[in-house]
Amino acid sequence: MSIVLTIISLLFYALGIFLLLNVLYLLLFAIAGHRKPAPIPKAPAGTAYRRMCVLIPAYHSDAVILETAPAALRQAYPGQMDVHVIADGLQPATVQALRRQQIGVIEVFFEKSTKGKALLTALQSLPNDAYDVAVVLDVDNIMDAGFLTQVNDAFAAGYRVVQGHRTAKNLDSAFAVLDACNEEINNHIFRQGHASLGMSAALIGSGMAFEFQYLRKLMQDIGETPGEDKEMDFRTVKDEIKIGYLPNAYVYDEKIPNSQAFTTQRTRWIAAQVEFLQKYFWEGPVQLFRGNVEFFDKVLQTLLVPRILLLGLLGVLFLLSLLRLPVGPSPLFWAGLLLGTGGALLLSLPARLYNRQVAQAILHLPLALVSMVLALLQIKKAKSSFMPTPHATSSGMDTPQH
Repeated sequence: MSIVLTIISLLFYALGIFLLLNVLYLLLFAIAGHRKPAPIPKAPAGTAYRRMCVLIPAYHSDAVILETAPAALRQAYPGQMDVHVIADGLQPATVQALRRQQIGVIEVFFEKSTKGKALLTALQSLPNDAYDVAVVLDVDNIMDAGFLTQVNDAFAAGYRVVQGHRTAKNLDSAFAVLDACNEEINNHIFRQGHASLGMSAALIGSGMAFEFQYLRKLMQDIGETPGEDKEMDFRTVKDEIKIGYLPNAYVYDEKIPNSQAFTTQRTRWIAAQVEFLQKYFWEGPVQLFRGNVEFFDKVLQTLLVPRILLLGLLGVLFLLSLLRLPVGPSPLFWAGLLLGTGGALLLSLPARLYNRQVAQAILHLPLALVSMVLALLQIKKAKSSFMPTPHATSSGMDTPQH
């Protein structure tokens, strides 16, 4: 074998080891997610209900916020609960309509809008001692009945940060179904799987609750990152605060309608992943040496190849290996990784999503793969613009039963 072929072969073996570690990570937590930890107990009778504020950043989403903010206000909660909309670009008529319904409105104005800056401004504008807990929702989110009560139970049990179970409220297109499946796989691997092993769940950007004072501290100097939830994730575990997971506290979230929205959303996500890989890669081993395994695990997550890209890449490598090129691992190795990835995803998918609708949506995976490649090519765009995911109004959407 020539020197060139030797080098190419070594590169293929190195890639194989890297992808093997990706697959093993997914399989480990996919299997762990089926081991249910003890549920967080209900708060003892007589326990004071914490004062809560629900914060909803709304960026040019007038029609949606006029539905979701009143729905949040109707959430049954025995303690004090206020809803505050962080209005970025809302029409004056929308602001007035919200205030008439006793919904707080905090207007913000930025040259470059980000969710992180909007939250920080809102937190700084609210009285320092007005609330015990801050709940963060996206503009399209609807809380299930009892969500805030479960949050209160978690804080009574000693948690300072918790993540609820965000799930799809619409399955009205193939891409919405794929997005719903992706959401549940993430919940299983990065939240349930981690919680089952006694580790922190991953924050997801909405349906999450924080000790009010801690969130104010957490959001300081948040900057213009498109991935404020990942920054909050890293900062929380660096402070060695456990992030709890509430698998039965549902928040319904609108799923994307088409490939264009899919590309926009994934562009923002990949840009955030690359940003935090670069920012925290070298700090990961330092924190591991200090005993902070949770922080190191978050760094490992930034090294994971997005799953649709992983499936596509492994498929291409398997087909190339069938050409019997004298380089790299055998077809059996690549086939094993491909089957391992598929197995991890199937293990992570809830039983209710084993249906004909999902099977039909899987036929759109090649288009989703193309959209992911386009997202990779556009990640610089996410640094110069907000790139919000478009939202429809929630009327007529199907809310799944659990």
